[in-house]
Amino acid sequence: MNALLIFLPCASGVELYLAYEIYRILGPSVQELKTMRGGVQIKAAWRDALLLNLHSRLAQRVLIQLQDLPYSGEQDIYNAAQSVAWELWFGVQNSFKVDITAQHSPLKSLNFATLRVKDAVADRFRDRLGERPNVETFRPDVRIHAHLTSERVTLYLDTSGEPLFKRGWRFEKGDAPLKETLAAAMLAASGWSMPVLQEGTSVPLEGAKSGVDAGVPLYDPCCGSGTIVIEAAQIACQMASGLGRRFGFEKLRPFESRLWNELKDAAKAQQVPAKAQVYGSDISHRMVDFAEQNASKAGVAQVAKFRAGDALQRMPPVEEGGILMVNPPYGERIETAGVAGARQNATTEDGGEFFSQLASHLKTNYTNWTAWILTPDMKLSSKMRLKENRRIPMWNGPIECRMFRYEIKKGRMSDATPSV
Repeated sequence: MNALLIFLPCASGVELYLAYEIYRILGPSVQELKTMRGGVQIKAAWRDALLLNLHSRLAQRVLIQLQDLPYSGEQDIYNAAQSVAWELWFGVQNSFKVDITAQHSPLKSLNFATLRVKDAVADRFRDRLGERPNVETFRPDVRIHAHLTSERVTLYLDTSGEPLFKRGWRFEKGDAPLKETLAAAMLAASGWSMPVLQEGTSVPLEGAKSGVDAGVPLYDPCCGSGTIVIEAAQIACQMASGLGRRFGFEKLRPFESRLWNELKDAAKAQQVPAKAQVYGSDISHRMVDFAEQNASKAGVAQVAKFRAGDALQRMPPVEEGGILMVNPPYGERIETAGVAGARQNATTEDGGEFFSQLASHLKTNYTNWTAWILTPDMKLSSKMRLKENRRIPMWNGPIECRMFRYEIKKGRMSDATPSV
């Protein structure tokens, strides 16, 4: 269990941040770290897989690769799956589920390929133990992932269970909630939760310091149910993201409760008083209530400060400046934007009026702040009548977005390089 090939999938555009995060979690002992499209691959021990589940905020899952072979048809996929010693990882008493993804696969039916993997796993157990585990599609004990390219089939065992964006603290989602992993990616890309990285690498710029370590305040004026704010508050306290949930590895044969308890105790011992102030507000009192309940369950009720208020009227929570980070309402959600949304005759269908008023509000009241805005609208700057000094590609599920950065100086936007 000391030379496992582990793959951590992530959203497109997050790979370099995830690579740095993995290095930070596991330290210099991490082996063969390889950034790939849609994730990061490493060679590591079983203990490391547990640590990554406990601490990673950017990965979607932690997968152990068990097989990788060429194929030309369904029978080859069956043979590949039956060659894996599944009985070393789980027993006949455990239910399992198979998920399959494909990229340029020549197969006509992925459903049939999924069935062949299920048959291979069941037949392997029956041949060796005389019994087979049951298939469960809703809440399986064990999840098996198969990925098909044009020529190869790769089989993974999922150690996470539920996807890692499910931190275990969410009481209420609200409308169109932002996934926690995307919120963490926004915080990383902005330089608030990790140092700014050298372009095209996972290596920090020389002398770079993260915003949270520098004590830079963070504020989300359209916080919804509080995802960005709560994620930031936990980061400010060095709180492990997985302390409040269960994991798939707890049902696998190598699992030892003693080791897992030791890792959780060590994570709790690393927590510190908040390194930076974190704030959120929303036009909806109902959403603020949800955010406060979520923050309480996440253990950061004393750190994440929420207030009700219009994003176009709310003044800065602190005077010295900081990071303003927001996934603003747009399109059909513009009615939640506040005064701009209320003026239906003045609000364009794509939210242009809201964005221009937001820009005016920021220029007037948010001197020395850095604004980061996530949106799928590539013409955001023209609607805000401002010039961004950086835009970072980021995906919100299947939606291609950009994070726009604006340095706010008195009465104008500066092209100066930000301090964080």
